[in-house]
Amino acid sequence: MQHRPPITPFDMLLKQINEKMKNIKYKIVVLSGKGGVGKSFISSMLSLALADLGYRVAILDADIHGSSIPLLLGIEESKIYASEEGIIPAPGPLNTRIIAINLMLPSPDTPIVWRGPLKAKAIVELLAKVAWGENDFLVVDLPPGTGDEAITIVQTIRDVSGALIVTAPSVLSEVIVAKAINFIVKNNIPLLGIVENMSYFKCPDTGKTYYLLGKSTGEELARKYGTKLLARIPFDPLIGEALDAKKPYYVAFPEGEAAKAIRGLAEKIVAILSGNQ
Repeated sequence: MQHRPPITPFDMLLKQINEKMKNIKYKIVVLSGKGGVGKSFISSMLSLALADLGYRVAILDADIHGSSIPLLLGIEESKIYASEEGIIPAPGPLNTRIIAINLMLPSPDTPIVWRGPLKAKAIVELLAKVAWGENDFLVVDLPPGTGDEAITIVQTIRDVSGALIVTAPSVLSEVIVAKAINFIVKNNIPLLGIVENMSYFKCPDTGKTYYLLGKSTGEELARKYGTKLLARIPFDPLIGEALDAKKPYYVAFPEGEAAKAIRGLAEKIVAILSGNQ
């Protein structure tokens, strides 16, 4: 008679995650090959745009050391707590629901000094213990690169719907995008496409377009790696104003140049995932 190996606590967590993920229709991971391209801005504002389209959206800030989703959504002073149902996400703008390690800390500037295994354990515990409820989308904001957090997410959520790669115009873009795409392909995750952030600046006084970081490389990169350039997000001075006021940019300035581009991005992602594109 063949004996089955004993079920470990980790196996139980994975089972919990699988059950909870069944109640979320689409799971999207947002990543970049390096920092400084505005990945968290895209993750948070895309989530708000999806919610604005009428979808139920949850957000997981998986950037353990550089969590910025709460700040970008204007909920930095909020807290998340445990209940009998599990960890309850913090309420966000447009009825979004947010989970971020930062919202569990005594203050937003408290540093997290964790090694890789502890970070992986924390992410698995969150995925298993959060009362996610029923949602149309779960948007996961990954830290830059392809390290512990990214590996844990893609190996733990077994049915990721797609990955979005955020880049910016620069001579380094090709190498960065190649690494991110290779990571996605290796883990058998559908690639939704590329978003070029900080792509250009449109002067409100003259209407003239300036390429502050250099020539746009998004179309060329997408063509080279067999994917789509889903959006070119412009610089918008109103983003800084929203941050200073501790308000989410998409809600504070829905007619801003970047907000309109992000709304278009959300519509394209919905079309791709629903099979209409």
